[in-house]
Amino acid sequence: MYATLGSAVVAGIVNSIWCKSKCDFLKKPIDAGKKFKGKRIFGDHKTWKGFVGYIFFNIIFAVIFGWIYDLCNINHVSYIYQNHRNFFLFNVCLGALIGLAYALFELPNSFMKRRMGIKPGKTTNDWRKWFFVFLDQADSVFGVCLVVCIFYHMSVGFYLLYVLIGAVTHIIINMLLYLVGLRKNMF
Repeated sequence: MYATLGSAVVAGIVNSIWCKSKCDFLKKPIDAGKKFKGKRIFGDHKTWKGFVGYIFFNIIFAVIFGWIYDLCNINHVSYIYQNHRNFFLFNVCLGALIGLAYALFELPNSFMKRRMGIKPGKTTNDWRKWFFVFLDQADSVFGVCLVVCIFYHMSVGFYLLYVLIGAVTHIIINMLLYLVGLRKNMF
């Protein structure tokens, strides 16, 4: 899994750093402040800066990882390259698809949390807390793993295992980003 989606993991970390940078020309909410039934659609934390960053950095790192795999003759370690030739334009498209899936699959969770009155970047303090902690990390992984499914046949069980491992990895990385000051809260 890490060989197949290592570029997406690195892109996600770099995007977190990008989102904290002072370059704010894209730091505008995707929902433009609009409301649905009296509540924000996604909230202030879902910005064009993060959305575009996911796509841009996934393209960059898909190309870099593809180049490294080809240079080191290790394409076989990636499920994607087992079934598809590794070349520049393919990696650009792959990175764009992964970045787009990552960004899009975060939106339904934000929409649902706004309907429930949960503030952006927060979770609940009741019995739903751990469900949302997991969902906050797994939402984008569902989308990224669907992209992998386009290029590599996965059983439902294997797909769900991929999502579980991806979500746990996401939680660990977020904890590390919190410890170095790149996140305001651990979950």
